[in-house]
Amino acid sequence: MARPNPELIDALRNAARKLTESKNYQWGHMGSCNCGFLVQEITKLSRADIHEYAMRTRGGDWSEQALDFCPTSGYLMDQVISFMIDAGMDIQDFKHLERLSDKEVLQRLPTNERYLHHNQKKDVVKYMNTWADLLEEKLMRSISITDINKASSEPISELL
Repeated sequence: MARPNPELIDALRNAARKLTESKNYQWGHMGSCNCGFLVQEITKLSRADIHEYAMRTRGGDWSEQALDFCPTSGYLMDQVISFMIDAGMDIQDFKHLERLSDKEVLQRLPTNERYLHHNQKKDVVKYMNTWADLLEEKLMRSISITDINKASSEPISELL
């Protein structure tokens, strides 16, 4: 599961909002699919660039690209995946987002709403928002009042 952090949480929510508003959702297009929308949000690459990088490398969907990931390959797609990992994702998150399949995310949904269709825009939006909520809750549980008090009591010169 992804590493909870504010940037990834915001990116998931922004990607879900943009997906809702977009007429360019296309599950079979690497830059316009479930992962593609999140990658656009985090990397600021265009959907066309993302798709081109994927086709230039190995082909296959995000799950296959992530499984073949090599951080030192020099392939542009591997650089994109590295950027996403730096943003907090792990390799399995690509597969789960593409297929809307992470059990921890799905368990947060009402029982009658857990059977999502991986290529239906409304289901992708629901999954992304639910995943963002889960990560936010995990992040909030990891923050202690002691940590906040310690940070706020340090002299300003030490914070700069």
